[in-house]
Amino acid sequence: MKAIGLYRYLPIENEQALQDIEIDKPSVTGYDLLVKVNAVSVNPVDTKVRAPKEQLETLPRVLGWDAAGTVEAIGEQVTGFSVGDEVFYAGDITRSGSNAEYQAVDSRIVGKKPNNLTFSEAAALPLTSITAWEALFERLGISSQSTGNLLIIGGAGGVGSIAIQLAKKLTKLTVIATASRPETIAWCQALGADKVVNHRDDLVEQLHENSINYILCLNDTQGHWQAMTQLVAPQGMICSIVESDQALDMEPLKSKSAGFIWEFMFTRSLYHTADVNKQGELLNELSALVEQGIIKSTIQAQFSPINAENVRKAHALIEQGNTIGKVVVANEQQDAKKE
Repeated sequence: MKAIGLYRYLPIENEQALQDIEIDKPSVTGYDLLVKVNAVSVNPVDTKVRAPKEQLETLPRVLGWDAAGTVEAIGEQVTGFSVGDEVFYAGDITRSGSNAEYQAVDSRIVGKKPNNLTFSEAAALPLTSITAWEALFERLGISSQSTGNLLIIGGAGGVGSIAIQLAKKLTKLTVIATASRPETIAWCQALGADKVVNHRDDLVEQLHENSINYILCLNDTQGHWQAMTQLVAPQGMICSIVESDQALDMEPLKSKSAGFIWEFMFTRSLYHTADVNKQGELLNELSALVEQGIIKSTIQAQFSPINAENVRKAHALIEQGNTIGKVVVANEQQDAKKE
């Protein structure tokens, strides 16, 4: 089958950074589904894994951790799926990725694609939605009855674009997002943010009169750490998805009895946790919310068809660091909405 892979970790400007290749089509057993991939989206994790380094791969490495497609075959332990089902998922960072004609993926982390979305629109959702959902409702402990203020640092990115919607539509929280450009401010407001502040300016000065019960950091944990520890309310919680190259000073949180927690959406599949099926359940719940018009896709840029050239373009766009919403690469025939 056709795929897009790498042997060396090179700057994205180099045509060998991602190449069109031929590899064996996977077979499936156990809990796996074989999915014919119709659309993928590119996330910062793709560019981080592909980032230049002194490492060679004997066999080509296939990246990609978001996909929407059609089930072609099922393993003997699979339940709840049939051949022909349209699905979407974020995959498993330890396995071969979605930048291929076909992908084998654990059915327990797969959801049924929303019926009212194209494959392109659906592919924009899984990784960012799982991350936002787990961060808000599992790591921060927010519920449908939660009140107070939620600060989302980096509101216009992929995860922020979903987190704003989930918090606004499914909780009683006042949602404060950060953005720094007119177009990103407008995007956050259109998604439902009650207030937008500029993360390039002093957050403490802008928000000192607000009691921030929950903070979700989606950009530069170290750079925002001092502001977050000052802003978080007594007994509040901070969650971040962005690794820090320095140890974070937890001491400022002590007198507030405030907490800090990481969110990494690959944890369940990476460690084969007993509740790995939660991600499939989450995606099915998200799918229902999309079909009800409560949550919308955050696709903002698309390249077609799926090939190395277009995936390189998507990586380059992500590496600029100023994208709004999600970047998708899809096969052209999947662009039209389903009737």
